[in-house]
Amino acid sequence: MAKVQMGPGYNIYPMPVLLVGANVNGKPNFMTVAWGNIANAEPPMVAVAIRASRHTHIGIEQNKTFSVNVPSTDMVKEVDYCGVVSGAKVDKVKTCQFTVFYGKLSTAPMIEQCPVNLECSVLHSLELGSHTLYIGRIEEVHASSDCVTEGKLDLDKVKPFSLLAEPSRQYYAMGEYQGKAFNIGLEFKEKE
Repeated sequence: MAKVQMGPGYNIYPMPVLLVGANVNGKPNFMTVAWGNIANAEPPMVAVAIRASRHTHIGIEQNKTFSVNVPSTDMVKEVDYCGVVSGAKVDKVKTCQFTVFYGKLSTAPMIEQCPVNLECSVLHSLELGSHTLYIGRIEEVHASSDCVTEGKLDLDKVKPFSLLAEPSRQYYAMGEYQGKAFNIGLEFKEKE
């Protein structure tokens, strides 16, 4: 199959849709982020990339904490809104009617309506150019009880979604089951 060179870009799909929260001047604010994911297992860490011009960036710098909130597909309008308006101009919590709560970290606001919430303390920050990459230690994970089955997250109940960036700029729910991880590939062992 022929390949087409497309130039440098950020074409890794899917990108998880997350709401990153921080207190900015003592007030909770949330922004939509698609550039974030798990960065380390022991201790558990997450990485998020945020432009320095974003209002939430101010709060992360002020407090050295942030939250990562995993929204469900039921929240797609609120999530999109949090990505197209600035918390410097509007109160996103009020507009979206988010119920905010705090866990171990008093400056990492979380959204009760999101099925999964991670409260994080900043361990590292790296200025990359257009974005600051924050590496946060996950201090605690909160999960809505109706999304937990036998002590584990049930992704069918969490209903996370992803972003396909340029050129489509569309949100997509998770796709259909493809196979059991760390198992389906073992079929190749039979061919060794």
